[in-house]
Amino acid sequence: MSRPVSRVLTLLELLQSGGVRTVAELAGRLGVGERTVRRYVDHLVDLDVPVESVRGRYGGYRLAPGHRMPPLMLTDDEALAVLLGLVAGRRTGITAAAGTAGETAAAKVRRMLPERLRHRLDAVLDSLTFTTAPAGSAAPEAAVLLPVADAVRHHRPLAIRYTGSGGSGGSGERTVYPYGLVAHAGRWYVTGRDLSVGADRTFRLDRIHGARVLPGTFEPPPGPGPAERVLTTLATAPYRHEVTVRVRGTAEEIRARLPRSVAVVAAADDESDGEGEGGGWCRVEIRAKRLDWLPGLLASLDRPFVVERPDELRGLVADLANRLMDAARGTPPRD
Repeated sequence: MSRPVSRVLTLLELLQSGGVRTVAELAGRLGVGERTVRRYVDHLVDLDVPVESVRGRYGGYRLAPGHRMPPLMLTDDEALAVLLGLVAGRRTGITAAAGTAGETAAAKVRRMLPERLRHRLDAVLDSLTFTTAPAGSAAPEAAVLLPVADAVRHHRPLAIRYTGSGGSGGSGERTVYPYGLVAHAGRWYVTGRDLSVGADRTFRLDRIHGARVLPGTFEPPPGPGPAERVLTTLATAPYRHEVTVRVRGTAEEIRARLPRSVAVVAAADDESDGEGEGGGWCRVEIRAKRLDWLPGLLASLDRPFVVERPDELRGLVADLANRLMDAARGTPPRD
């Protein structure tokens, strides 16, 4: 590659890093005079690269949004970051792209790389393994994610078509004041005020089949952030069983063992354990479809606990305790 062409591409790479670059700075980085820098900028403009001139004391050149994407210049580290991000996004289910868009984007990036770098990155991707199974596909479509994000950023109302679980549970047209976007456990959520019911709600983006930004603005309310709102919604979902357990320990200690999406933890009003012993207690509330997994979860806390409800859970805890005692004594399992 001739030196002038190489320097023009280097100039493009510098501009792609963002911000305004002064002529003196660019000249120093390229090792040429300021007049040559201006000539290189003219070459980029001739190639329809949207280079914008900024006047003033701290003026210079910057890239402006254009109708055509300029040639993408990536360092080795940047190319690796892009490809690993696409792979990780597909693996966790968080990539907000329908169909094979993630795969085709990765293929385009690899195709534009020099052969030396492409082979090295392929070696990384081919040798990479994960310790977790791929997440189920729950990524939202770009036609949904982009207007939702726009409404969140500019505090605008949002009209959505929503399908609840099982085809019900809040299905239909909704007008929402969206507070924020949250990615959790491979799924995307938007939390906000549902004007049709006059209450805060959380919606899964993969169940939204149409989103449209409406005129007007609103002011997000004070209080918990979007992530905390979503986790609280998940922990208090209306499942079959409502479980309440008192656990000895501080809220911070218990939350370290129980994710916010599983349980709501709060200091108990009465810190006494009913037998005259002192010590702090917390009340833990869990909603669950089944109870069979809860005795093991409570035992894993390694802290004293008292089941307040339901009675069925007390029996399951006693059964687990008996099995553990049998295992400790070396007694054969009971039928």
